[in-house]
Amino acid sequence: MKTLSHRFCVAPMLDWTDKHCRYFHRLLSKNALLYTEMVTTGALIHGNAERFLAFNTEEHPVAFQLGGSNPRDLAICARMVEEAGYDEVNLNVGCPSDRVQNGGFGAYLMAHPQLVGDCVAAMQAVVNIPVTVKSRIGIDERDSYEELTQFIDTVSQAGCKTFIIHARKAWLKGLSPKENREVPPLRYDVVFQLKKDFPELEIVINGGITTLDQSVELLEQVDGVMLGREIYQNPYLLTGVDGLLFGDDSLILRREQVLFELFPYIQAQLQQPNVRLHSMTRHVLGLFYGEYGARLWRRYLSENACKSECNEQILLSAFELTQKEI
Repeated sequence: MKTLSHRFCVAPMLDWTDKHCRYFHRLLSKNALLYTEMVTTGALIHGNAERFLAFNTEEHPVAFQLGGSNPRDLAICARMVEEAGYDEVNLNVGCPSDRVQNGGFGAYLMAHPQLVGDCVAAMQAVVNIPVTVKSRIGIDERDSYEELTQFIDTVSQAGCKTFIIHARKAWLKGLSPKENREVPPLRYDVVFQLKKDFPELEIVINGGITTLDQSVELLEQVDGVMLGREIYQNPYLLTGVDGLLFGDDSLILRREQVLFELFPYIQAQLQQPNVRLHSMTRHVLGLFYGEYGARLWRRYLSENACKSECNEQILLSAFELTQKEI
């Protein structure tokens, strides 16, 4: 079975980490493991599977996140994911949204470790790529360490060797998904203890990580870190990942170099039916985060990239305005 490094991962983010976003992120880091948005088994089996599975070969290493709770359906989808060329399939056991709960998957599944184990076993039986699980540390009042270790033990015995743990519990009632990312307190200590109690497993920590220095510190206790919103807000942070965390300084592009590297990709994508410039430029709004001219950059792209017949020259115009302000 193929092995992947989870030392640094970019989190799956619904409506954000699509193929355009991942192509952009790959320009910034060769080694970060990228994740797709969560896609439900129903969408893959009954919807436009080709659209959901599409990705650029440049994105490797890239993992596909599935949402579902039916072992048979998950096995079918895992095979589709592998055949499409992805490097890993990840099961979402952490999303607390009402829609996901009503579907009987996501964080709801933390209360059903044996079912999660059955899902993992079914997927592993039909693929040769790693099957991993992303979860919380608990849900509602079911947040004891004993229940968490029971969950990890059950699912690991089914064959999962990599767990990505969002170090907060989830409230299935009363909090929105956004509030569930912010209100429940971070409990890094719980994830650290999991690694001590399950040293044979790969444990990746997620939640509240905002800097590479913080990542380095956390890696003294766990096997990997996963960042989400911070990367989306400040994507250029990724340029420090390869050197600091992987000892690879061969790729460090300046911001303007990243833009010029994007141009051929944008040109090619605009030749495809139903692809609009805005679907790509929305992912680069944070490229100049923290720099002079960042606000002008964001405003110009937001106001102009939605116009009909626009092309990659919009990016060049935005960059020139940014340089004038500097």
